[in-house]
Amino acid sequence: MTDVSATVIATYSRRMGLRLANGQEVEARIKGKRMKAVCGDTVTAEPIENESDYLITKIGERRNELTRPNMRGQIEVLAANIDTLIVMASVSPLPDWYIVDRYLCAAELMGINSIVVFNKIDLLVGHDIEIPELQEYRDIGLPVVECSAETGQGTNEIRRLLADQCGIVVGQSGVGKSSLINKLVEDSQQRTADISSKTGEGRHTTVNSVRIFLPGGGSIIDSPGVRDYAPALSAASDAALGFREIAAAAQSCRFANCRHLREPGCAVKDGVDQDRISYRRYESFKRVVNLTERLSEGRY
Repeated sequence: MTDVSATVIATYSRRMGLRLANGQEVEARIKGKRMKAVCGDTVTAEPIENESDYLITKIGERRNELTRPNMRGQIEVLAANIDTLIVMASVSPLPDWYIVDRYLCAAELMGINSIVVFNKIDLLVGHDIEIPELQEYRDIGLPVVECSAETGQGTNEIRRLLADQCGIVVGQSGVGKSSLINKLVEDSQQRTADISSKTGEGRHTTVNSVRIFLPGGGSIIDSPGVRDYAPALSAASDAALGFREIAAAAQSCRFANCRHLREPGCAVKDGVDQDRISYRRYESFKRVVNLTERLSEGRY
């Protein structure tokens, strides 16, 4: 049998949806129990004799990984080979900006683009409400799109930013990730249902994540909503590298190993005191430091 190269476009338990190099989409199983492929992976697969399934035999080298520590302190890979992280918040449920910051921290450490999308702005019509956190993100150079998956407002800007990119949309449960994707690709809801029901396991198979190709170019991975998220950092000192304004200010700290917490001559703390760095973002940075230290000590 001939091995072929493919991209993982859907995951559900030990089964995968693959897109072959010729554009054909097939179902696949994974060889052995140790191999763990995720959406976005490039894999080697071979057709299984007398079956419609393929068998994944090898996972290619990853350019990057979106990770998080699980409840056992082990690193879990959520997706791979991503170009852009789309972090969604919305009018309802109330945004947890600290979760947004932690996703943005992960994107910075991965060296990829990030976009902040604020959904359901149609609910604010007639209300004079400013969202200061969105301005904080604009101030540090991040693209911010205020949109409505209901009316389509802002979706063309998101399409433009995702052109020729593989993006993943992340955020709290209920912010409207799937609704946004359905607006970006009108038939995506049906497409997702098709992927989850192609297997012999039936229509109720749970899809962990699915990659959907956009008609104007690029693709987007829909991931499950979360109650919380933390990036998997190798050391608490890496947290500063995930906050671009803190990383920039840190170049002027008196000590090269400054942790930006209580050290004298800290340019980061000076920046906070002089309102050049958002106090809220600085507090968010400290939370990532504390969380990473707790995880490293086994306090989950």
